[in-house]
Amino acid sequence: MNSAPIPVTADAELVKHLQPTSPTKRKAEESLFNTYSYFIREGMSKYSLSEEDAFDAYSDAVLHTINNIVSGLFENRSSLKTYLFRIFSNKCVDLIRKKTTNKYSIHHTTDITDALLLIGDPAKTVIQQLVDKTDAVILKKKLQELGDNCRQLLLFFAEGYNDKEIAASMEYKTADVVKTSRLRCLDKLRQLYNNK
Repeated sequence: MNSAPIPVTADAELVKHLQPTSPTKRKAEESLFNTYSYFIREGMSKYSLSEEDAFDAYSDAVLHTINNIVSGLFENRSSLKTYLFRIFSNKCVDLIRKKTTNKYSIHHTTDITDALLLIGDPAKTVIQQLVDKTDAVILKKKLQELGDNCRQLLLFFAEGYNDKEIAASMEYKTADVVKTSRLRCLDKLRQLYNNK
């Protein structure tokens, strides 16, 4: 893990290292992420996004780009930088649209704990216990379906470890890589929930 990063000499070389069968896939992902991470600042200035929103848009764009490369959708019609920036820009615009339309209010669902506050105390504890028990069983089952790395990363995060601590514990290169990996793992977990 402590070896030198893959030099980004050409898009074709990086694309080759991003393939699922490549032993240097993780380093190639880190290299792609780190090479263009300055896009986050551009997202903040060009689209007036918060640093967290710009980071999330960038992480999503990197994941989307990697998925497109692996699935053969990236056809080298433009440079990898241009391709990634186009996806990143679209993610930023989507975020702005979501925040400025009435549809945004749909995404603000009532938290179950807020709803439980409206229920009387004895009923609340029974309902909360049922919800917790059901959620725990389903979550445990879905976590078993994830790969070992994803499961371990999410369990560390659930136990309150921060990205830097997880990076040290699981031998990831940086906390940013942990955050990107966590987003990918959460996305896989979300897909498992959706494919009941």
